[in-house]
Order: sequence, then structure tokens, then C-alpha cells
Amino acid sequence: MPPPPVQLRPDTLLHIYYVEGIIPAHQTIAAEHFLGNWVEDDFSFLFFTRPAVLEVEDILRLYPGTKLLDQYEMTYGQWQGGNITPLRIGRFLLNPPWIKASPGKDEVAITVDAGLVFGNGTHPTTQDCLAAIDIACAGGKVTTMLDLGTGTGVLALAAARLGCNKIVAVDYNYLAAKTARGNVALNNLDDRILVVNGRAEEHTTIATDLLVANIHYEVMKELVRTEGFLRQKWFILSGLLRSEAGKIEDTLKTLPVLILKRWNQNDIWHTILGITTV
Repeated sequence: MPPPPVQLRPDTLLHIYYVEGIIPAHQTIAAEHFLGNWVEDDFSFLFFTRPAVLEVEDILRLYPGTKLLDQYEMTYGQWQGGNITPLRIGRFLLNPPWIKASPGKDEVAITVDAGLVFGNGTHPTTQDCLAAIDIACAGGKVTTMLDLGTGTGVLALAAARLGCNKIVAVDYNYLAAKTARGNVALNNLDDRILVVNGRAEEHTTIATDLLVANIHYEVMKELVRTEGFLRQKWFILSGLLRSEAGKIEDTLKTLPVLILKRWNQNDIWHTILGITTV
């Protein structure tokens, strides 16, 4: 049996090996201090909790053409960009696994273990998506949801806590999907959320009450042109910079949809909430 996942805490020291070339994301290393492999474009990042030069050399030999470019040491808190504490966003309370702040009246508590993935709730687009989900779910009629670019699964978890009982959460990044599955289990929501490792644009054929897409513009611009986009009743589109949001809105103007609300964080990050009218 594989060793249980390491519980990362803010002071956990990470040893990160930056590799030129792709080491398949599902590749495992038989060492209890191996945490995971983050693949980005044509580069790979191998994470360990102890120095692992020999293990990295072994794995590079399996993939000719790969090369170790650099290695780093930093705490888990530094990797995540700062101290990790309970975070209140609207009426959502996001707790790291090692701190369980008590929710106040009407607050919705979620446990989020971001692992090596960025997505602990601090990004402006995550916060605006949570606000939009709260609006969409307020009437109690959103029972199915498609979460594209789920990351750590925060948005799917929030919708499930608000009563959505059938959610498909998709991420193309293997490590993100693995992390989201862990968070679904951590919150005992396996019966409501299915996490899929795949491409966002290939899943819009599923008709749902709510589509949430917090993803790159290059994926978003194709997604809103798919036939399946209009099968969704509500939609939340986020992860967009100002010029990108303008282009998406231009496309939406040609479709039978109604934009209900827009969020603009410092004129940088933009989020759109709307409904289809077909």
C-alpha cells in the first residue's frame, strides 16, 4: 500500500527540484518523502520533504531529454505565499486542516488542504466566485453543477455545502485533481462531488443548473462557443483580465444569455455571473 499523504503545515520544509522536460504527472516515486509532481508547459517540479538528489537522478534517467535546472528549499507557508490561517469570505469560512475556527451564525465552514496547489481562497477570483455561487444557490434550485478548473475544489465544496448535490469538478492538472479529491474526502462530500482529471471544454455537454469556470482565457474563449454552454442555466466565468473579460462579454452579446452581475477586483481580475435564456 502507498504511504499515507504527508500533512503539510506552514513550517514544513519543501525540497523542490525544477526539471526541464515533462515527467508524466502520474509518475510516482517510491519514497515516503515524495509529495508530488507539478507539470507546467514543458517543465516539471518534483516536491519532497527531505533532500532527494539521488531519487531525482533515478527518475531523470527514465526520461531521456529531461534535465535538472535548479533546486530550492522553502517552507510550505512560503510556497503558498504567506501564513495560512482560517479565512472568511462572505459567509464562507475556509479552515486549513490544522486549525478549525468555529463558524458563526449562518457561516458555512469548509476544510481546505491546498497541498502543493494554489487555491486556499486568497485569490480575488476565488473570492468573487464564492460570492457568485452564494447568489446562484440562494433560491435552492441549483442542484447540479459543473466546476471547470476546480483547482483545490474550493468552489465545488462551497456549492455542495449550499445544497448542490451533484457536482462534476474538472481540472486538466493531475496534481490539482488529486488535491481536489483529497479535499472532497476531507469534507465527507464524496457522495456529492465527482472529481475528473480532464479538459474543461470536453465536459460542457453535461447540462447543469450552474456552470463555474475559473480558467485561462484561451480555454474560456472556446468554452463559451461550445454548443453545451447554452445547456447550462446559470454560469460564472472568472479568471479573466480586463481585456479578456471585454472579449468574453462581446461573445456573450451574440448569445441568448443575460448578465446579472460583474465583479472587478482593482480593475485587474473580472468575474461574470449570468443565466441562459433559451
